[in-house]
Order: sequence, then structure tokens, then C-alpha cells
Amino acid sequence: MSATDVHRAPALSPEGATVERHWRDLAARRRLYTIGGLVFLLLALSSSLWFANETNAGKFFDRLPHVADFFAELKPRDWLDPVRALFDLPSPYDDGSLKFDYPEGRVYLTQGIYIPEYFHRMIETLNIALFSTLVGSTFGFLLCFLAAGNITASRWLRFATRRFLEIVRAFPEIVIAGFFLAIFSLGPIPAILAVSIHTVGALGKMFFEVVENADMKPEEGLRAVGANWVERVWFGIVPQVLPNFMSYFLLRFEINVRASTILGAVGAGGIGETLRLSIGRGHEAKTIAIVFLLFCTIVAVDQFSAWLRHRLVGRQAFAYGRGE
Repeated sequence: MSATDVHRAPALSPEGATVERHWRDLAARRRLYTIGGLVFLLLALSSSLWFANETNAGKFFDRLPHVADFFAELKPRDWLDPVRALFDLPSPYDDGSLKFDYPEGRVYLTQGIYIPEYFHRMIETLNIALFSTLVGSTFGFLLCFLAAGNITASRWLRFATRRFLEIVRAFPEIVIAGFFLAIFSLGPIPAILAVSIHTVGALGKMFFEVVENADMKPEEGLRAVGANWVERVWFGIVPQVLPNFMSYFLLRFEINVRASTILGAVGAGGIGETLRLSIGRGHEAKTIAIVFLLFCTIVAVDQFSAWLRHRLVGRQAFAYGRGE
């Protein structure tokens, strides 16, 4: 027997040849789809850049090299001034203008104790986000069971509930806030209503998808012993889905902090309104102080959410793959 015969691959059976041919067809189709997707993405990106350039009268590409100029203009006269602005301390450059009037924003609790303006505004933004998340999650929790196919038998009730959730999350928060601003004028109330309404739709959808993936054996057992619909949901489904519900609640709270900041920029209160004014007026130290406070707040909220999820779900759920 020659060496060629020893290393020659054994002939495939007809079934094996069919499987190999099918695998080669799938691999070729996958390569085709990948190349087609990349070409489509490149065309879409090129079209978007061309459209941006045309709508800006051909100035988009001309101004693109200057995109970092805004950040260069944020450099303050003194790098201690952002710290002074953050804590409402007097500035040695105070000339009576709004640019350096840091102590004027203090919110006094007593005659000698005050909250710095930006901390007070940040607390207002967090209050908007937290209250809106609580309201939205409450209604989302109540509606999600009516939208779940494994819990609600009525097809029309499921259809109506799902369409309602789609409608309330179809409009961005800023659009809803603009509508309520026309009714309630400036302030945090339009922001609370806008974020709450959008949160109902967003959390309602995520909640009912979790419910539809729940194990139905506890519900079947409760049904067998004569439990009503509310009892089957409360004792058979809710204990299973509650950890996921809490995780989505915390995620939505992080999102709503950012949404509340954006809504503040259109007059709905909070730190966003202050940030818009400081950028528009060219107050470098104030802008840096607000951005730094926003960054620290988002990181703190994210870390708190992670800690709370560990406490609720249990650290053993996060130990896989770490040898614990």
C-alpha cells in the first residue's frame, strides 16, 4: 500500500456527501450574505454622509476637521474654576457677570448650610427619573399579565393591551414632553409625565416577554386546586419573574436619568436646563462642572444598580465561569 493510499480520505457515503454539499451551500450563502451586508452598510453610510453634506450646503466635510474646536473652547481661565462652580464657591475672576456668579445659585437649607446649585438640580433630575420609573413600572407590571399569551386567554384583550403598549412607547419622551409643556408650561411636571408614559410602554413589553417564558407548572398546580386568576398569577408567576422585573426596572432607571437630563434641555427642569444655558452662554467652567457631575452620577447609578441586582438575585448567579 502506497503512502498516497494511507493518507487518502475515506469515501463518503451518499448521505454524508449530501450533508457535506448542504454544509458547503450554507457556508457559501453565509459568505454572500456577509459581503452583501457590508456593501449595504457602506452604501448607507456613504449616502448618509452625502445627505448631511448637501443639507449643510456643502459645509459638512469642510467643517469636519473643526469638530474638536468646541472642546478646545471649553478650556477655562483657571482649572480650579470648575471646582468653584461645582460647589458654588466665589471666583477671583468675578466681574459681576453671570459667567462667574457661582455663589448666587446656592440653595440654603439653614442660614449657614446650603446645597450647591448643580447638586440640587441633579437631585431634581434623579427625582424625576425615579418617580417616573416607579409610576411606569407599576402600570407596566399591571398590564404585562394582560398582554402575555400564556396567562390571558382572551385574544382581544391581549391584542388591545399590546397595541396600547406600542402606542405609548412609539413617541420619544421629548415629543411627549413638548405636548405637555404646551399645557403645563415649564417645569418638572411635563418631564415626569413624558418619561412615565414612555416607561409604561417600554417596561410593559419587556415584562410580558419575561412572563411568556415563565414555567407554567406552578400555575397549572394552582389551577388544579381551584385558585383564581389573580392567585395563579401572584403565587405561580410573580415569584419566578420578579428578579428579571427588578433587573429591567434598574436598567430603565438608568435610561430615565439620561432622558430626564435631555428633557431638561427643552425646559422640563433639572440639570439639563442648566447645562443648556451654560453651553449657550459660553460659560466654560460651569459646563465642565455640570458634565463632570453628570458623569459621576451616571457611574454611581450604574454601580448601585449592579450592587442591588447582586443582592436581589444572589451572587451565585454571577459566579459561573469564575471558578467559584
